[in-house]
Amino acid sequence: MAGQLKEVRNRIKSVQSTQQITKAMKMVSAAKLRRAQDAITQMRPYAQKLQEMLSNIVSNTEGDMSIKLAEERTVEKVLLIVITSDRGLCGGYNANLIKLAKLTIAEKYADQHKKGNVTIWNIGKKGYESLLKAGYKADATFKDIFLNLNFENVQAAAQAAMKAFENKEFDAVEIVYSEFKNAATQRFTAEQFLPIPKVANTGSSKKKSDFIFEPAKEELIAELMPKILNTQLYKAVLDCNASEHGARMTAMDKASENANELLKTLKISYNRARQAAITTELTEIVSGAAALQG
Repeated sequence: MAGQLKEVRNRIKSVQSTQQITKAMKMVSAAKLRRAQDAITQMRPYAQKLQEMLSNIVSNTEGDMSIKLAEERTVEKVLLIVITSDRGLCGGYNANLIKLAKLTIAEKYADQHKKGNVTIWNIGKKGYESLLKAGYKADATFKDIFLNLNFENVQAAAQAAMKAFENKEFDAVEIVYSEFKNAATQRFTAEQFLPIPKVANTGSSKKKSDFIFEPAKEELIAELMPKILNTQLYKAVLDCNASEHGARMTAMDKASENANELLKTLKISYNRARQAAITTELTEIVSGAAALQG
């Protein structure tokens, strides 16, 4: 009985220690989330407007000039930029992103994958480790971006993807990432990066927009396109950064709640075991006393 009490006490101490860690991690993630949320909230309207403008320009200059980054060709070689986190303990966040990457390959690029023509550039260690282990062609060149997250490091990845597309090393580039909604909600999505998607010409949008280009159209587009695409990838990385901290904060909050429930159960078990031990001792004392009197 004494051994059982000691075991329950040790379990209670262990759960309390774990709960202290989960509460501390929740507080750290909450602080990081606030900064990450501010960054993506400020960036998103700007990035969305730039993307809308880029798609409109590409759609409305079709036939007027050749735009390498918007060139649609038969998809033989594919690049997926998969953005995950460097660390775990954030619920199903990384697992959902990896699952989406695998699903995208299976549904859209199965033939290319069989030929070994699907390459994955990983941003974040978790995705790299998992996809490499699963047998995918995972590249670690940009996996450590979150160690020093800034526009220049993300820009290097975007420019490398653009250069590879222009050199026809890849015929399509997609980004698999998590769009931040709030601390408890993320939207996992696969988004076309290259060739630059065009606006669908339906209904009232059939009429060309009347753009005035100054300086020359070719010069302006050549200067603008890379900058806008750099911004698009940076937005996706910021989305994932905020999503990671939100997912970890939620996961640690749930873990702390579960620890509370487990502590209640363990304390009830401990009290029952202690009462049983006391009852056994009293019974032994009474029985001993009765034996002496007899």
